[in-house]
Amino acid sequence: MAKPIPRLTPDEVSRIVATAWEDKTPFHRVLMQHGLSEGQLLPLMKRELTPSAFKLWKQRCGKR
Repeated sequence: MAKPIPRLTPDEVSRIVATAWEDKTPFHRVLMQHGLSEGQLLPLMKRELTPSAFKLWKQRCGKR
C-alpha cells in the first residue's frame, strides 16, 4: 500500500502536476524533485486532473 500523499500547498501541487505532465517524465524524476512515489503521484494526479486529462496522462506515461 502506498504512503498517503503529504500535505501540499496549492503551489506545490501545481509544480508536481506540471512536472508530471512534461513529455516522457519518468516517475523517479518526480520522486527526486518532489519526494512523491509513483503510488502517491497517481492518486494526486487523479484528484487534480479532470477524468479525461487523467486518462490522457496515464496513456502518455504508459500506465494502465
